[in-house]
Amino acid sequence: MKQTTKNWIGAVALICASSAVTGAVVKSSVASSEANNPEPVFPQAAPSAAVAGGLVDLTYAAEKSVDAVVYIKVTQAGKTQRMTIQDPFGDFFGDIFGFGGRQPQQREYKEPDRHGAGSGVIIDKDGYIVTNNHVVGGADEIEVKLNDNREFKGRIIGTDETTDLALIKIDGKDLPTLPIGNSDELKLGQWVLAVGNPLNLTSTVTAGIVSAKGRGLGANGIESFIQTDAAINPGNSGGALVNERGELVGINAMLYSQTGSYSGYGFAIPTSIMNKVVADLKVYGTVQRAVLGVKGVDVTDYIDSEKAKGNEVDFGTVKGVYVNQIIDASAAEEAGLEKGDVITKFDGKAVGKMSELQEAISQHRPGDKVSVTYIRGKKERNASVTLRNTQGNTKVMEEVDLDDMGVQLKPITDEEKKSLNLTYGLTINAIRNGKLKTVGATKGTIILEVNDKKMNTVEDWEEAVKSANQSPDRTLWIKAITPSGRKASYVIDLNE
Repeated sequence: MKQTTKNWIGAVALICASSAVTGAVVKSSVASSEANNPEPVFPQAAPSAAVAGGLVDLTYAAEKSVDAVVYIKVTQAGKTQRMTIQDPFGDFFGDIFGFGGRQPQQREYKEPDRHGAGSGVIIDKDGYIVTNNHVVGGADEIEVKLNDNREFKGRIIGTDETTDLALIKIDGKDLPTLPIGNSDELKLGQWVLAVGNPLNLTSTVTAGIVSAKGRGLGANGIESFIQTDAAINPGNSGGALVNERGELVGINAMLYSQTGSYSGYGFAIPTSIMNKVVADLKVYGTVQRAVLGVKGVDVTDYIDSEKAKGNEVDFGTVKGVYVNQIIDASAAEEAGLEKGDVITKFDGKAVGKMSELQEAISQHRPGDKVSVTYIRGKKERNASVTLRNTQGNTKVMEEVDLDDMGVQLKPITDEEKKSLNLTYGLTINAIRNGKLKTVGATKGTIILEVNDKKMNTVEDWEEAVKSANQSPDRTLWIKAITPSGRKASYVIDLNE
């Protein structure tokens, strides 16, 4: 639950369109057998209605979609922090009564709760709702309100920060849904509707056209946005982008603005990316993300950068992805791809830029065999590639259970920082049977670093564990200080 702003072109900003009060290696969604490849089943849409003169009637799509788009209100509980309070009169009066002076006091301070709002789309009559990760991520309480004013408590099924998507659920039956369309079939200039709850104006529908496809903005780890001039404002995040047939073709995510409000451009995550993420979150709780194992840029960007240096470059094409690095022991290396290759097709689908390659990979899972067409020395070549996950294999990745660590942590106090000459660290406040106790950690141990990352907050610890879970070796290397003040190191193998 956050409002994310990313700088783009000077003062212009990309703003995630949720109304919160507060503020590359190619990694794509995607395990191998049919049994491990759950595919979402979505209702079908009715045909679009055209009126005389060739104009498109959008009333059916609008009336159909408002009932399936919900208002989401989220609350994130304020954290309780322990602070050291120095008596302001201690130095002035001194120890006039001979009681040893006035000592600093420890007091607890609770931050105020944070609130935010956004939208979501019901895709299953039993209550599964797609929204943005930045709308519900980190929320302690989720309230969902339907267009008919019914209210439900929501719970998170899974989130994916890389694509900024999330799946939540409410306990309902026979709920209105939106059929899922194929975003690949969208054409430039095609009419679309943006449906959501902007600025707390519930069930709002705006119309526009598809202004661009496959737009990469550097906002998410994986992205291939649909750009539209349908008005999108704060509160639209997680809402529906709908075609004239009343089909969901995208999840509205952010706007391009100099003011924080709509100024002509909005961006939606296409259903071609959404479908795979939703299916994985529903079955596994985490995305089974396939990795090709290359780093690259749009070939036009590479050509322009070389021209700026006075170099002439001719690949025989101006469309594709220039490969500037092959990751060691990756699927790409095994298939024979090299630095300097230009990828032009992935699994038979043309890719003209990096965002399109990411989108194409996102529709596959680790273990899938695909063809990659690339140009080397102005000659077209083909390679067969078996995609892998971020750990370098094709196994199903499971979400790590933080409870298995068996500890309760809290940031070290100002007094501990002063006495131990530290500026960061997390104290084990309570410990039970778990991975940390198994390697020898005890209550009072201060965790300083995990995998070379300094631990300032509990969120740092959670992120370090999740990152390690997705790494090839799945290992936590922990630097700590024992209650006696001795430096210690612990190694936890998440495979055990």
